[in-house]
Amino acid sequence: MKRLITLFLMATLSFCSYASEDMALQEADIDLSDSESLQRGAKHYVDNCLGCHSLKHIRYQRMALDFEIDDKKVLKDIAIEGATIYDQLHSAMNSHDAEKWFGVQPPDLSLIGRSRGADWLYSYLKGFYVDKTKPLGTNNTVFKDVGMPNVFWQLQGQQKPVFHLVDGQQQIEKLVIAEPGKLSEQEFDLMVNDLVNFLVYVGEPVQMERHRLGKYVLFFLLIFSVIAYKLKKEYWKDID
Repeated sequence: MKRLITLFLMATLSFCSYASEDMALQEADIDLSDSESLQRGAKHYVDNCLGCHSLKHIRYQRMALDFEIDDKKVLKDIAIEGATIYDQLHSAMNSHDAEKWFGVQPPDLSLIGRSRGADWLYSYLKGFYVDKTKPLGTNNTVFKDVGMPNVFWQLQGQQKPVFHLVDGQQQIEKLVIAEPGKLSEQEFDLMVNDLVNFLVYVGEPVQMERHRLGKYVLFFLLIFSVIAYKLKKEYWKDID
């Protein structure tokens, strides 16, 4: 019984940490038919995220097929050095080092697009700000007290929060750039959107194919319904 209570309290505290900020989520522009965006997003992930977070549910070969590009292009422009087209996207960090540095192994992100949603991911990646009270010197408007550092600070720059009072308590109203990064605001937004687009794709690579087949299925059901209705009328006309 005590273990159940403990687990419930941990889950409650975890949820509170996720939902502690009141800033509205920003809307991501997701287009899984945009092969160029998916390729850029895959490259951003390999360059900036794969060091800690694996994607064990996708292979480079599947990406080549879905992006409609040559295997050699994937290995040259996206994959890590030495990878084969049949490899999954495994993190280079081992579990021992991860627990030593971060206290916990960074999770695999294969399904993060489905579990969190595109808008949450987009807002989270753009929501880091300077907080010198935290061990890593950063915090996040979407995931308060997050244990992940801001890996994009050189590209985005350093953000600081602007607070306002709500019922006597300070809440973050918006974030402003305190120190500019290498990318402009528009360039960084595009980069993050491409990355989120890729993560949504990884969560369900078959989604575009399912949508294409769905049109044919609905068309078949429509034709079949008309035929079934006319057949029913033919069978029952003598009874009527």
